[in-house]
Order: sequence, then structure tokens, then C-alpha cells
Amino acid sequence: MRTEDETEAGARMETGARSEKAPVRFDTKIAVLLRDDLESWQRLNVTAFLVSGLGTVSPEVIGEPYADADKTEYLPMFRQPVLVFEATKETLTAAHGRALSRSLPRAVFTSELFRTGNDRDNRAAVRAVGRDQLDLVGLAIYGPRNAVDKVLKGARMHP
Repeated sequence: MRTEDETEAGARMETGARSEKAPVRFDTKIAVLLRDDLESWQRLNVTAFLVSGLGTVSPEVIGEPYADADKTEYLPMFRQPVLVFEATKETLTAAHGRALSRSLPRAVFTSELFRTGNDRDNRAAVRAVGRDQLDLVGLAIYGPRNAVDKVLKGARMHP
């Protein structure tokens, strides 16, 4: 797993063929914050679900479609790295409050969603609980780098 500095350095490198163009720098950050007591399969599942919504409300995070040398087309992906962090339940709850206070685009995953099997039941499970009582296991946020960094205060890069 790369460190945040290594990921940022990779984001600054030109994609594709080497070029003399200026490095790519991002003013924004996509981050996923996971509760540190999740099992491996849960971490992967929660991360996939959380990031799936970001492109629907922030289309600028999505890059151009891909194609290989044989002209086989592939779906577009995020245009920048997704940084994954972990934290205690308390830090995750505090980060949720900070994301709300900054009005950042966000997605939540609660422990109840491990017991549902479809989108309708997932939405009902979240809707049944007040914001301050959500049993959060994951949070995805997107926004200006500084704002996201403040939301993530107390979290550490996922190992």
C-alpha cells in the first residue's frame, strides 16, 4: 500500500507516455474513511459502495473512457487517486459531523447495511436512524483538499 505522499506524487506524474508537460496536481481529494474494526471483506465492500455515488453528484471526478491498443473500450474511472483511511468509531463519527458542517459531498455506510441485500432496503435502513445515531462503518467524501484534510483529522492512512 502506498503512503499518501507516494499517492500524491503519483498523481502529479504525467499519465501515459512521458512528457515534458507540467505535472498533474489536484486541488481536490477523494477520501474513504473506514472504521478500523472491519473485516477485510467488509473494508473492500464498503469502499466500493461508498465511492460509487461520488461521480453521480460530482461528475468532474470522472475522467475520460479508456481504450487499449486494440481499441477495446472500457468505462471511465476517477481522474484522481482515491485515498483510503481508517479510524476508530469515535473519529469516524466526528469526521461525519465535520463533513456535514462543511457541506461536502458524502456517502455513508452503516453497520445495518451488512444485513440488507438491495438498494431499497439499504436506503430504508439509513432513513430509519437519526443522523447522530447512525452506526457508521464508512464515509466517502470529496472536496477541496484542505477541507477534506480537516474532516479526516485523527484518521490514518489504511495499511
